[in-house]
Parts: sequence; structure tokens; C-alpha cells
Amino acid sequence: MSKRVLIIGGGTAGWLTAGYLAKRLGADLPGGVSIRLIESREIAILGVGEGTFPTIRNTVSTIGVAEADLVRRCGATFKQGAKFLGWAGTGAGRRDEFLHAFQAPESRGGLDLLPYWLIGEGGDAPWDEASSPQRRAVDACRAPKLPSHPDFTGPLNYAFHFDAVALAKLLRDQSIANGVAHLTDTVTEVLIGEDGAIAGLRTEANGVLEADLYIDCTGFRAELIGKALGVPFRSCRDVLFCDTALAAQLPYAASDAPIASCTLSTAQEAGWVWDIGLDSRRGIGHVYSSDHSNDARAEAVLRSYIGAGAEGVEIRKLRFEAGYREISWRGNCVAIGLSSGFFEPLEATGIAFVEVAAALVANLFPWGGDQETSARQFNEIMRRRYERALDFIKLHYCISKRRDSDFWRDNVERSTSRDSLHELLDRWRFRPPTEIDIDSNIDIFPESSWQYVLYGMGWKTDLSAKAGIYRYRDDARAAFADVRRQADFAVRNLPSNRELVDFAMTRGFGPRAAAA
Repeated sequence: MSKRVLIIGGGTAGWLTAGYLAKRLGADLPGGVSIRLIESREIAILGVGEGTFPTIRNTVSTIGVAEADLVRRCGATFKQGAKFLGWAGTGAGRRDEFLHAFQAPESRGGLDLLPYWLIGEGGDAPWDEASSPQRRAVDACRAPKLPSHPDFTGPLNYAFHFDAVALAKLLRDQSIANGVAHLTDTVTEVLIGEDGAIAGLRTEANGVLEADLYIDCTGFRAELIGKALGVPFRSCRDVLFCDTALAAQLPYAASDAPIASCTLSTAQEAGWVWDIGLDSRRGIGHVYSSDHSNDARAEAVLRSYIGAGAEGVEIRKLRFEAGYREISWRGNCVAIGLSSGFFEPLEATGIAFVEVAAALVANLFPWGGDQETSARQFNEIMRRRYERALDFIKLHYCISKRRDSDFWRDNVERSTSRDSLHELLDRWRFRPPTEIDIDSNIDIFPESSWQYVLYGMGWKTDLSAKAGIYRYRDDARAAFADVRRQADFAVRNLPSNRELVDFAMTRGFGPRAAAA
């Protein structure tokens, strides 16, 4: 039976995987798995990714982390989506911004409002504002919940921004409490058996460590899956051009400065800038293509975005290549995190894929020893998830109307997008994205995500040929009016993001905290 798990590498990927598997696979129970994690003091945590999906709430709750602890220890703030500025290229005098909201569009008795918005029943409001109260709540820097709401619940869907280094430490502590053994050591050699599988890891202090299942969380180094087992990496650079990031941290001008309730993604001449608000600082970075810019110009763009005080800000440079491994589980080795794949920081898919992979390992864990069957299903699901996420990220670039630089002109060239994305766009010329286009077992982005980006970017779906079949126009108009009232209520009654963070720092969440 396969009951010994050895994870190599800490960081967010390693400790999230360890803590989650420990809970799901009973590491603290007599009949559960044995989980060890080994990490080296010599290898620093990358610590750049600071954004997440709403799925993170269930993941960290399963691990056993309290929401207030996440806020207190990780500088966490509440994220309700990503706002894109300057991506569509709509021209002077027109609004060029939209929110990819986490809240699904409202419905009225099951009525799908999108077709009615497309034929004009939503008035002049853009889709993100007409369909959900979340856009106006985000614009007002409101939080998604009240202090009286229990952990990880609230009227508006949300995720978190956080300090990734601090999160790894919090997950480490909780993982150890969940039964994970922590080894601080350096792996000097990966031993390969006659069958081609990993036979053990030779370490400096603990000798040879053996396991039934090895999990590679060594980041871009891919020590097990790549270097030792030789599983190839499939580059997606021909689709996603960005390969470099310059990252900086900036304190707030005042301790009570508003905290944005979303990730801000501002398009630039050869990429884009992220802007993430934590409790005491902003994380700002410029993601760009080295084929369309250079380090000096990219740094100038970043410092121009930062504005006053940018001259003294320290900037870190990070290189990456968009791509993934079509085989992430070979033999007795599973790659999770950057060792498996990474596209770019846009839409915060990095941690989301760690969550996906950890959940798959928990569900497919080879209790009876048959790793090959589990590996086949794992690899098929992960490959298809990567492919669909790749198309979703490319969507942000390929339908832009910007033509002001080679970067944007190259992105709209048909040859730089996959046929699968062109097929989706062909479908959506005369009908909007619906659940029939989405496979919940594969897609990490629901149809609402595609809708927010598609129509936020100015895509036109022509329903004129069937406009006469929409008989519930009065109901649709009433539903749009309800959304406006909900938005008014949210702006009036929800606390600001900073107010909720400050409350969590001192009191926590739930009825008892609210009454304190």
C-alpha cells in the first residue's frame, strides 16, 4: 500500500499541499498516510504570488486555518476580483476598464440576464455593473462581508490578497499541527531505481529518505520531475509573450489609506502592471515581454506607474517562461506548483493550480498501490485544465483593439492564439458563453468569468436575428433594477476593506466578535 508521502520544497505550494493532504488523507490518524516535507534553508521562497481564487477559502478552511489568523499573520485583505484598465483599447473619451468579478451574475427566477443586456434592456450600464452589485462595491473599496459573518462566508464572493512568505509560514505551522513531519535539510542526490522510478532522496543530514509517493514542489527548478525524471516542459511562449516581471513593495502614504478590494491590472506598451493592496503595503509589479521591451524601459514604466517616491523603491527582477508539463505525474512522482507549470501572474492561476493538484492527489491517492491508473487520470485532467486556462488568459490579449505597439499588434495576430480559442470566439459571435461551453471538471474559470472578460473587452455578440424570442423583457428590466438597489445597499452597509481588516486583526469574525 502507498502510504508514505515525501514532499520536497516548502513555500506556498509545498505547505498548502502538505496541510491539505494531511487533513484529507488522515495524517493524524492510525490508518492514515505518513507525510514528510523537506526544505532547505539555502533556497528562499519566491514569495511573489499574492492573489487567489475564491476556492482558497475552502482550501485553507479544510487545512484548519481560521480567517482572522489569515488576516493577522499574512497581512491578508479581501479580493473580489480583478479590475482591468486600458486593456480594451476603446479610444479616447470612452471607459476602458472592467471588473472580472467573483460574484456570478444575478438572475431573476432562473432568468439569464445576459441576452437581455445584449439587446439593450440593461440600459447604458456595462455588463459588470448591470449584472452584479460587486462592481460598485469594489469601486467604493467595500469589503465583501460584515464582521458578524462567520469565517469564509459573506454576501459577496471573495478571495484574498496576502504576503506569500507569511502564508507559507502559517501553512507550515498548521501542517505540522495536522501531522506533517518537517525536515530542514538539503537534497544532494535523487536516486533512480531500475524501474525508472524514484528510489529515494539522498540528503546531507538525514541520509537516504524513501517514500511511496514523492511530490515535487521545488518551483521552476523542478528537481524531481524535470532534472531527475526528464519529463519535458512544453513552452507556451508563442501564445503568451510575457516572460519577465519587475516587482516592488510600496508602503501606504497613510495608515488609514483605502485598500483596494480587487487586483488592479493596468495595460502597458509591452505588458501590464499589477497593483495589490495588503494591510500595510502595496505589491506592485510590471509583467512584460523581453521580445517587445528591455529591462531599462520596463523599469521606467514601473517607476512612472508608482509615481512620487518611486526613485528609492527597490525592484526585484524575476524571469519565467509560460508553459506546463503534459505529464505532471510520472511513476511515483507528482509535480505540483511551478514545477508542473506556470503561465503568468495575470488572473492569479498559480496558487489555484496548486489547489487543483492537491485536491486531485487527495481524490486519486493510490491507497492500493496502483499509481499508474491514478497518474493517467491526473495527467489528463491537469493537461486539459492548463489548456483551457491558457485560452482564457490569451483572451485578454487577443481581442484587444489596442494597436499602439508591436506587443499588442502581435497579440491580435490569429496565429498567436490556439484554434480552440478561435472556436470559442466563433461560437460567441451569435450567442453568449453559457454552461454548455464549460466543463466544471476541467475549467477553473466558470462561464461568468469568460462573460466578464469578453464583454469588458468590448466583444460584440449579435442577437438581432432572434431578438424577438426574448419575451421576459419586463422581468429582465426589473432584475437589473434589483441589481442597482443591491449595489446601493452594499455601498451603504458594507464596511470598507480596511475597516474589516482592522476589525479582524483585533476581534475575528462571527456573531460573538461583532458583539464584542
